[in-house]
Amino acid sequence: MRFLWRTSLPYRVTLVAVGLTTLTVLVVGLVMGHAIARDLYSSRVSEIVSEADRAGTAARAAFAAGAESDETVLTSLRQQALQTASEQAANSRGYAFYRAPQTSSSVGLQNIASDVQVAELITDELRTAVRGDSENLHYQSVALPGREGEGDIPGVIVGTGVNVPTVGMFEYYLVYSLEGSQQTLDFVQRTLVVSMVILVLLVAVIVGAITRAVIRPIRTAARASLKLADGELGQRVPVRGEDDLGVLARSFNQMADNLQRQIEQLEHLSKVQQRFVSDVSHELRTPLTTIRLAGGIVYARRDEFDKAFARSAELLHDQIGRFELLLNDLLEISRYDAGAVEMLRKPNSLGAIADDVIGSMSQVALDHGVELIFLEPERLVEAEFDERRITRVVRNLIANAIEHSEGRPIVITVDSNATAVAISVRDYGLGMAPNQAEHVFERFWRADPSRKRTMGGSGLGLAISQEDAQLHGGWLQVWSRPGMGSNFRLTLPRTAGDSIVSSPLPLEPEDAGAESFQAPSYWGYVVRRIGAVDDPDLPEVSNHTPSAGEPPASGASDHQGDPQ
Repeated sequence: MRFLWRTSLPYRVTLVAVGLTTLTVLVVGLVMGHAIARDLYSSRVSEIVSEADRAGTAARAAFAAGAESDETVLTSLRQQALQTASEQAANSRGYAFYRAPQTSSSVGLQNIASDVQVAELITDELRTAVRGDSENLHYQSVALPGREGEGDIPGVIVGTGVNVPTVGMFEYYLVYSLEGSQQTLDFVQRTLVVSMVILVLLVAVIVGAITRAVIRPIRTAARASLKLADGELGQRVPVRGEDDLGVLARSFNQMADNLQRQIEQLEHLSKVQQRFVSDVSHELRTPLTTIRLAGGIVYARRDEFDKAFARSAELLHDQIGRFELLLNDLLEISRYDAGAVEMLRKPNSLGAIADDVIGSMSQVALDHGVELIFLEPERLVEAEFDERRITRVVRNLIANAIEHSEGRPIVITVDSNATAVAISVRDYGLGMAPNQAEHVFERFWRADPSRKRTMGGSGLGLAISQEDAQLHGGWLQVWSRPGMGSNFRLTLPRTAGDSIVSSPLPLEPEDAGAESFQAPSYWGYVVRRIGAVDDPDLPEVSNHTPSAGEPPASGASDHQGDPQ
């Protein structure tokens, strides 16, 4: 029911309509039932009072006809008077004739009642009212015993005073049943209940039908919008009528036409741009090769030139290399955009690749005065991936760390778990704000545009690395804080096509809150340092394998990551 309430608008509208209708008919039914019951009771009581008044008048007249004092004659006269009154009160169920307590006549005239039940129904309150005002009629509602096996039925007792000459005042009571009125009221109430139930059901059916009729075009538009979002740009909504739903359908179709036209234009522009980048990159390779060969000859003979020409030859050689790197990155990006990337996956050691990259970049690190600390577990860290692409990712991460390390150490850590292998590159440079870290994998984006590049680069390295990681079904993530440095983590599945449950390395470093550089926990890792520098904050470390009873490696525990 909760699911329908959350997901079905017709269900909610129908349920609310039924609830409000039920509440309304209940209130109306209660008011009508109360009004009908009051009217039936008032009408019936008026009839009963009129009849009882006639009976009381007849009894008084019969007693006034004779002024006897003999008890036997009075008893006969009473019988005659009650008989005459009963003829006038044909609808009564019984009577009672009681001597008033203040009567002091010596003539004995005993109390009489049609049956014992009638005598038991007369209350002291009613008798007191009759004795206090014997000229008028007084009535009281009572519950009359019903037939055997049935409950009580409503009734009314009417009382008045009757003066018997020579004897005194007597109380005359008539008992009336309201069973007929109750049956009428029960019938009316049953009719009201049945009518209310039918009305509620009709409202539910009508509201449900109307809501479904209104919702059907909206659902059609919703399905069309979902298909449109999935790329079916030719999806349209049927237009019926000139009402609001028709206006909605026409507006949706107009929006879909504009969206399709714009998307097609963007796709065309994207294809033109991709083709332009690809064509220009390919066309530039031939003259670049010629320039590189010519520049190489000039660079090889720079010692024969004076200092100005020699420096120009060196600058030419460096810029040609940078141009070639940029051209290769543009070609790679164009392949990703065109969906023409091919991978060669096979079992490889991530630790061996990291070791090779560190060895190839050790001289660069030394030139920048940066120490590289490589942490690798003794167990083999293997996974299925494209060696060339992952090597490029690791090289980009380490080069980026050297570029922004501010001369501080860089810690490269490799580890694995049951589902994934990972490498993290931690630097202690200036770091980035969270809003800057969100854009770090965008093409040509730089955190500080005014900062001078010391290692060249095309500005596409991290963007290509992100594409390579996603191509392998892995994650490339970054943690960075101003003044605390950055930590880039690459996580790859051990087996191609498998999902990564968690990363074996934490994204947020253990020393993230430290005010100055602190060496991480090295338990369980083989440590290798390249380009050691004197740093009082960096403790001495050596290759160490934990013995029995020592704590496990900090990288051995799984760390849940957020896939990019």
